[in-house]
Amino acid sequence: MKLSVWTYEGPPHVGAMRVATAMKDVHFVLHAPQGDTYADLLFTMIERRAERPPVTYTTFQARDLGGDTAELFKRAALDAYERYRPKVMLVGASCTAELIQDDPSGLGAALGLPIPVVPLELSAYQRKENWGAGETFYRLVRACCPAEPVERSAVGRRSCNLLGPTALGFRHRDDVLEITRLLGQLGVDVNVTAPLDASPADLARLRDADFNVSLYGEIAEPTARWLQKAHGQPTVAATPIGVGGTREFIRQVAELAATSADVVADVLSNAGRLPWYSRSVDSTYLTGKRVFIFGDATHAIAAARVATEELGFEVVGLGSYSREQARDVRKAAKALGLQAIISDDHLEVEEQMEELRPELVLGTQMERHVAKRLGVPCAVISSPAHVHDYPARYSPQMGFEGANVLFDTWVHPLMMGLEEHLLGMFREDFEFVNGAAPSHLGHAPEAKQARVAEAVEANANDHRSEVRHSSPKPASAKPPSAPLAASIEIQWTHDAQRELKKIPFFVRGKARRNTEAFARERGLSPVTLETLYEAKAHFQGR
Repeated sequence: MKLSVWTYEGPPHVGAMRVATAMKDVHFVLHAPQGDTYADLLFTMIERRAERPPVTYTTFQARDLGGDTAELFKRAALDAYERYRPKVMLVGASCTAELIQDDPSGLGAALGLPIPVVPLELSAYQRKENWGAGETFYRLVRACCPAEPVERSAVGRRSCNLLGPTALGFRHRDDVLEITRLLGQLGVDVNVTAPLDASPADLARLRDADFNVSLYGEIAEPTARWLQKAHGQPTVAATPIGVGGTREFIRQVAELAATSADVVADVLSNAGRLPWYSRSVDSTYLTGKRVFIFGDATHAIAAARVATEELGFEVVGLGSYSREQARDVRKAAKALGLQAIISDDHLEVEEQMEELRPELVLGTQMERHVAKRLGVPCAVISSPAHVHDYPARYSPQMGFEGANVLFDTWVHPLMMGLEEHLLGMFREDFEFVNGAAPSHLGHAPEAKQARVAEAVEANANDHRSEVRHSSPKPASAKPPSAPLAASIEIQWTHDAQRELKKIPFFVRGKARRNTEAFARERGLSPVTLETLYEAKAHFQGR
């Protein structure tokens, strides 16, 4: 472990908290010092949950280390059972408490409680948050789901389990709703969704399903492997992110559920708006945009596929902090001709971003901060995320509706960049002066008309001044002294101004400024055609 301002993953006990918080009738007794209660804020402040996580901390202090901290843990566990009456209790230690080696697992087994007590050996100094969540989920399933095989009917509607969604997951709540709806259209019932909103009794029913759907491999993979081995349940491994990923997901589900071709065709006919836009003329603006992608393995790999196959981006960097899934990330990167960035050091990722110079970043909240400093558009696609990445509105990442959300989230930053670029190009036109009222707001029309009138009057004054200066000084004349040149008022002849208007509007302002600076340095007024050409040659020669 090392001290860092930012971290992609917390210690593994935070992953265990995510599973316990997601479930019902489960309580987690965590042997931890007083300072380790900070993790509660992740759920109440970041995810904006209405209640605190179901966690009891022993909160021992420095003065307790001279006494019996093991007895302190046993007393906290017994008090938690009496107060909350859970159906299952998890016991474990935080990374700090591991150092005093009180063995919460053995102490929990010796409590003699009338409920299952599931010990967690979280290896805090070798593992991290997502691994901790996956291990906790696996241990709970092993404790609650009987290993004996079950008879399943060969007729009727098929059912599946949705595995992987947790508390504090990136859009997990909305993904579950979207995939449940999609499965219903395919004639498949959801038997159990776990850990999110599942109880220990629900975990016991996992074996009743015909197959499993692994939504987030970082958390679901150990449990899915055990269910396949113990109960013969195959797993749908396709990640339904993006249109292509969702179509592959539908294909795999339809094969396992024996869904008719007509039903599948009907579901595929409503593929959202992203494919239409990808075929439109406007999408040519996106083609070849350089994109840097970093996040957890599930979202990073899916984002790379969507970026290249569905939006025509060029992925210039792909990486993940998920070391347990590093092989999959490297495989995806190799297919794109890249070397994967596998790192949990945000400074190393920042160096890669600066070196690759992408035009769009798809990453975590850390990449968003770096992209803002670099002036590059960014969209968050993965945890860790901040509070505004847990919106109150329905905003899935999976399914066809999720593809629409991805399109809006990824493309709009680029479009805003284009809009700012165009405003910069038009800024020299009288309708785009700094004081002009925004035309799309529809207010202050009189003020805008007054500014237009002022601009027209200014042009007229320019023409009148040309008449007053009908005898221009030759360009070869000796320039006056520096003070006189600095105070000289620059006028333009009619021919020079007419030539200036032939210059494209988006560089016309720069041409005017350069020419007038050239004329002031040499004391030339008014600006003639000859002065304009000399100034052009002067600045082109630099």
